[in-house]
Amino acid sequence: MKIAFFDSKGYDERIFKIHNKNFNFELRFFQERLTEQSAVLAKGFDVVCIFVADDASELVVNQLYSFGVKLIALRCAGYNNVNFEAAQGKLQVVHVPAYSPNSVAEFTILMILTLIRKIHKAYNRTRDLNFALQGLLGYDLCNKTVGLIGTGRIARVFIEILMGFKCKVIAYDLYPDHDYAQKVGFEYMSQEDVFKNSDIISLHCPLTRDNHYLINRETLNIMRDDVIIVNTGRGKLINTLDLIDALKTGKVGGAALDVYEEENEYFYEDFSLKGIGDDVLSRLIMFPNVLVTSHQAYFTEDALGNIATTTLGNIQEFVDQKTMTNELAYVDGTKGWGVKRIND
Repeated sequence: MKIAFFDSKGYDERIFKIHNKNFNFELRFFQERLTEQSAVLAKGFDVVCIFVADDASELVVNQLYSFGVKLIALRCAGYNNVNFEAAQGKLQVVHVPAYSPNSVAEFTILMILTLIRKIHKAYNRTRDLNFALQGLLGYDLCNKTVGLIGTGRIARVFIEILMGFKCKVIAYDLYPDHDYAQKVGFEYMSQEDVFKNSDIISLHCPLTRDNHYLINRETLNIMRDDVIIVNTGRGKLINTLDLIDALKTGKVGGAALDVYEEENEYFYEDFSLKGIGDDVLSRLIMFPNVLVTSHQAYFTEDALGNIATTTLGNIQEFVDQKTMTNELAYVDGTKGWGVKRIND
């Protein structure tokens, strides 16, 4: 079984080679992202393994199929970069539904604390030997109301961390688990009520047709003044221009963003010497009350190991012609980009 890895970095190659000792697949790593132009590299391979910025559009899927590729293995949870309708009947698709909920949940709380206590600003000041406290006044997280959109695996770990800070937690989910909420001690509300009643709003939902630009001018207007927006989910959940306007007026007190709607061109690459051409991202980074990181919430040794073992395990199930635990498929008329996990 020959596997072509696209958009691979040194850490991907290292961790997959370690865990491949238990599988003995033939691995080939390409730095190029999967695109219409680079798809030709998949010739002669049985499987392509892709990440969040790779393009598995209809044209690319058809190219892969013509080259004899049989399986697309996503080494991530998100799958909105795959055209499942085009893949139907041609290529099977698997993903990694959960690789380390702790890594993302812990990073989310880290971003919130960094932002509200201005740790990033203090760090830069003290490096210049400026030890003044002026402009660094923060506030306690304790007793604040934190609203979550989505209560999946990552959100549940995050909620339990928030409980340790004695926060009041409210949440919205298309499929609320009231038994879990009662057990842990948080309350489900309508999405509008979560927006209206939260000091901090954190996004933990997948990107679908229905929630594209979930955070926009209208939803921002119903939020509390000085609200904090946190996104460690998907960039296109937020209309960035609307967020910038709300930051400029002071409606939004701050934003902590590990994802960005046009991140594919820049994230995971080094532009420190040549700069970037994205004026919107540049404006975001310049706000003193905005914290931007490069989609790194998942990025721990533990998570990378889980991604590797699950991805290779998915491929092994395909080789053994077993029911694939983490297979995704197009289903006409369902929510979530017409996609569902087959074995849910």
